Amino acid sequence: MSLEIITLIVLLAMFIIGSVISVNMGVLGIVAAFIVGTYVSGLSLDDLYAAFPVDMFILLAGVTYLFAIALNNGTLDMIISGGLKLVKGNVGLLPWVLFFLSALLSAVGASTVAVGPILFPIALRLAYQHKINPILMGTLISTGMYAGSFSPLNIFGLVVNGIMESEKIPHSPIMLFINCFIFYVLISLVVFFAFGGLRLLKHRTGAELQMAAATEGGAGAVNAKTENNESTWYKIATLFGIGLLITLAIGFDMNMGFGALMIGLVLALMAPKNQADIIKQMPWGVMLMVTGIMTYVGVMEKVGTMEFMTDQIASIGNPVLASLMASYVGGVISAFASTTGFLAAVIPLSAPILQDPTMSAIGVVSALSIAASVVDISPFSTNGALIMANVQGVNERLFFRKLLMIAGLFIALGPGLAWLLFVLIGTPW
Repeated sequence: MSLEIITLIVLLAMFIIGSVISVNMGVLGIVAAFIVGTYVSGLSLDDLYAAFPVDMFILLAGVTYLFAIALNNGTLDMIISGGLKLVKGNVGLLPWVLFFLSALLSAVGASTVAVGPILFPIALRLAYQHKINPILMGTLISTGMYAGSFSPLNIFGLVVNGIMESEKIPHSPIMLFINCFIFYVLISLVVFFAFGGLRLLKHRTGAELQMAAATEGGAGAVNAKTENNESTWYKIATLFGIGLLITLAIGFDMNMGFGALMIGLVLALMAPKNQADIIKQMPWGVMLMVTGIMTYVGVMEKVGTMEFMTDQIASIGNPVLASLMASYVGGVISAFASTTGFLAAVIPLSAPILQDPTMSAIGVVSALSIAASVVDISPFSTNGALIMANVQGVNERLFFRKLLMIAGLFIALGPGLAWLLFVLIGTPW
C-alpha cells in the first residue's frame, strides 16, 4: 500500500474516532502527524513543526481576542442593534444583507482572510440573539465572499485569470465573475430556505425588541467588574479599533491576526481591570481542534498526498470526465488546504482540457474555481474555522459534526453541480 493511501486512511480513521469518542480531534491530528510523519514517512521533527499552521492560529487567536473585548464591553451588541435598524426589524433580511456586503467587499478586492474575521463574529452574535440558524448565517457570509472573489480585482480572480493568460488559453474575466456570482446566489437561496429562512422572513422585531436584543446577550456576558467600564468612550475606541483593523487589512494588506492582537492589546491597556476573563472566553478547544487537524494535513502535503490526488486528473483521457474528476479532486483538497494554492496547481494541469476545442474553457475554469471554493465552509478551512470559533449557544462537538456534515454535502454536490451547469449543459454566453 502506498504512503499516500495510508495517509488518507488515517485521516478517515481520525474523523471516525473523533465522531464516536469525546476527544479533541486536534489532539488526534497532532499525534497522527507525529506517528505518520516520523515513523511511517521519515519526516524530521522540524518538518512537523513547519506543518503546524501558525498563520491560522494567529488569525484565530487575534480575532477572537479582539471580539471577546468587543463583546464584553457591549460594542458588538451596539453594532448589532444598528444592523437591525437598517433592515427595520426584519430578521429574515439579515443573512442577505451580510451576503451582499461580503460579496461587495470581495468584489472590490478585499481578501476572504480580511472579510471573514470581521463579519463572522458580528453575524454569529446576531444569529445567537435572534435564533437564526448559525449554519445559515455562516454559510451565507462564506458564499457571499466567494460570489465576489472571482472578480478581476480579487486575488482569486487575479490568480485564475493570470494562469489562463500564461497558458495562452482564451478566457473572459467578466464571464468567470458572472458565472461564479450566479452559482453562489443559487446555492445561497437553497441554504436560506433549507435552514429556516422562510420562518425568519415572517418574523419581525419592533423597536422595543431591537433595544432588548442589543442588551440581552451582552448583559449576561459582563460581570460586576466590567459594568463600570462600559462607558461610551470605550465603545467608541473599540469601534475605531475594529474600523482601523478593516482599513489596515484591506487597504494596507496587514496580517489580520497580528493586527487584531495589536488593537486588542491597546484596548486592554485602556481598561486593564476589564481583562481578567477575556482570555478565558476565547475558544481554545476549537483552536486546538482546527490547528491540530491542519497539522496532519500539512504532513499529507509534505509526503505528496495532495500531489498524488491531483495527478490522477492527468490519467483520464475523456475531457468531460477529466473536468469532473478535476472538480471533485479540487473540492476534496481545498476542504483541507489552500484554495488559491490548489487553483494555481490544477489549472495548469488541466491545460489539455481547457485547450480542447470541444470544451468551453470558461465553463471548465468556472467549474474548477467553484469546486475549489464552495467547500470552504469546512471546519478545516479558514471560513469554517472562524464559524466554529465564533458560534454561540451550541454544543461545540455537535456543531462541529453538523458543520462537517454540511461541508460533506457541499463536497459531494457542489463540484458536480458546477460541472453540470457550466461544462455539461453550458451557459448561453
